[in-house]
Amino acid sequence: MWKNLFRAVTPLVLSHALVTSPDVAPPNGALVIVGGAMQDTSIMERFIELAGGPNAPIVIIPTAGAADYYDGDYPGTRRWRELGTRTITVVHTRDREEADTDSFVEPIRRARGVWFPGGRQWRLADTYLGTRTEQELHKLLARGGVIGGSSAGASIQGSYLVRGDTATNAIVMGDHEEGFSFLKNVAIDQHLLARNRHFDLIPLIEKHPNLLGIGLAEDTAIVVQGDQFEVIGKGVVAIYDYEKTVAGEGRFYFLRAGDSFDLRTREAKRQAVSAQPFNVVTEGPWPDQN
Repeated sequence: MWKNLFRAVTPLVLSHALVTSPDVAPPNGALVIVGGAMQDTSIMERFIELAGGPNAPIVIIPTAGAADYYDGDYPGTRRWRELGTRTITVVHTRDREEADTDSFVEPIRRARGVWFPGGRQWRLADTYLGTRTEQELHKLLARGGVIGGSSAGASIQGSYLVRGDTATNAIVMGDHEEGFSFLKNVAIDQHLLARNRHFDLIPLIEKHPNLLGIGLAEDTAIVVQGDQFEVIGKGVVAIYDYEKTVAGEGRFYFLRAGDSFDLRTREAKRQAVSAQPFNVVTEGPWPDQN
């Protein structure tokens, strides 16, 4: 019953969010949004730094994964512990009613950072959208904390949920379309180059021209603070903007490590040669990830 009710109200909520929200990013806190793979430990180290260092309490929410049960021995905590993180709590449920209880959200209230690993993003939406858990995630950002995630944990952070279909991740506009809206009027895709997803956001932006599309290559992240983000990692970030790229001769352009982007004005700035034009892409060949 909960799932059917949730799906029934989602289009209304999504439409309202896209039309009325003047803000893009949370005014406080930070987001670390990763395109997958997670082999670049510098991204994880940046998340730990933003959370307040190795002693900061971190919550990991692996609900996008396929398993029904995760506990403190969940293997996804190992690399975080190897990087020095001392206080890790695994929080997981498939029950929306449990996700709406004080006892379930208590670790999030104490946390300085929350991390969402990969899997299928619709599982996160089914379980947590509209619950006390989602409210506490927004409160964590409001008090200056950091939320991060990779792959499914990246896409869920936008307002439009890319690849949210329960049948297959090949469907870009599926049966779940609402994310957590940490970034409003934004749609986030991942595994951009490794899975040949370069053009997949274009039909979405054509249908919803007010959305900003962000495509992330593996081992690449954007670090959002205020309305600005910085690119870190080994690969590229693709920007899909209806007025500036999708509706024109180009379709999207790439940013690399050190480049930055203003989410409110939708203007990019290269770290290296600022006078160099952006590489707007209409067709291949594609840039190397290195």
